[in-house]
Amino acid sequence: MTLDASAALEIDPLIDDPATRIIVCCGAGGVGKTTTAAALGVRAAERGRKVVVLTIDPARRLAQSMGIDSLDNTPRRVKGVEGEGELHAMMLDMKRTFDEIVEAHADAERARSILENPFYQSLSAGFAGTQEYMAMEKLGQLRARGEWDLIVVDTPPSRSALDFLDAPKRLGSFLDGKFIKVLVAPAKMGGRAGMKFLNVGMSMMTGTLGKLLGGQLLRDVQTFVAAMDTMFGGFRTRADATYRLLQAPGTAFLVVAAPERDALREAAYFVERLAAEEMPLAGLVLNRVHGSGAARLSAERALAAAENLDEGRIVDQRHGKAGVRDAAAASPESPPVAHTDAVDHADVIDHTDAIDHTTEQLTSGLLRLHAERMQVLARERRTRDRFTALHPEVAVAQVPALPGDVHDLAGLRAIGDRLATGGPAPAGAS
Repeated sequence: MTLDASAALEIDPLIDDPATRIIVCCGAGGVGKTTTAAALGVRAAERGRKVVVLTIDPARRLAQSMGIDSLDNTPRRVKGVEGEGELHAMMLDMKRTFDEIVEAHADAERARSILENPFYQSLSAGFAGTQEYMAMEKLGQLRARGEWDLIVVDTPPSRSALDFLDAPKRLGSFLDGKFIKVLVAPAKMGGRAGMKFLNVGMSMMTGTLGKLLGGQLLRDVQTFVAAMDTMFGGFRTRADATYRLLQAPGTAFLVVAAPERDALREAAYFVERLAAEEMPLAGLVLNRVHGSGAARLSAERALAAAENLDEGRIVDQRHGKAGVRDAAAASPESPPVAHTDAVDHADVIDHTDAIDHTTEQLTSGLLRLHAERMQVLARERRTRDRFTALHPEVAVAQVPALPGDVHDLAGLRAIGDRLATGGPAPAGAS
């Protein structure tokens, strides 16, 4: 099945539908997810939606393209958006989000104890999986606030783009694990019974863990777990609620890819994973699709012409004119040519020949560049057709490659226009 035969992804109906409340852009790194998310946000806002774009990717491109000096954990209004809608943008600060959860769900004394705990500070700053879980928390917070009727999420690169789907399950497994239960047990038992349990039942284990982790770290972990125990149920509940929100009809996942083998292999993985998790997939955005304005000239013909020029097998018609001119100069009726004029004439011929040689070199180089471009187009077409053959049910919008980077709202609008028209397919790309 070819790309032409696959269904077209219609972006405007998706973002115009008031029932669409969340759009999640996922895909491999370096395929333009951040730009796609920003372009969707701008287009939706300029069509009347009140939009917030949440980026989990630590790159600063989103802020720069929207004319904002920097993004943080607070949604910032983007200026210059036309129309009646609004656009806000923010970047996930996972430590600040974690701090906000603690402050919101613990009394002042317990919150201070948690925030000052060394183990908590390490956990909230970069513990594996924390970023993805905090992304779930922040998405749930934004949705619960009800200030925006569309949330666009830009996820981390590579397969970690779907790690936030696993965050609730991983968190539940962690909190229900034997290690955590053992650490929490003394605090739950309390009083002398708890101390007796700690001294007798845990003496061997804590001694071993103390040697492995260090006594102070183990005490920090125990203190953290004891302080967080009353909040663990809330973490699970909110994470599960956000997971169900991602499965709801108001959510749409867009898989973003480039027409390259590795990127489309990742896209196929995302498509299959989303189907397995029963997440609503809207379609595939195929970025940076190359085209040619001279697609009728094949790579083979272009290379053959370049080789003919290099070997001098293509006759320049100018020499025919030169021959006529030389014959006229030798006619008996022509006046004698002075020696200096003959020298000047020879100089002109040499100069013209040099220009012709340079022109041939440039033409040959351009023909070879065109041949390379047509080979790229053929390779991209084969790669896309392979994906659509495996996933014919996935609607596709393809976005032509731009000559430069997108760095402002005008560039994001241009991307949005191309997204909305599904291309159109660049010449020679279909």
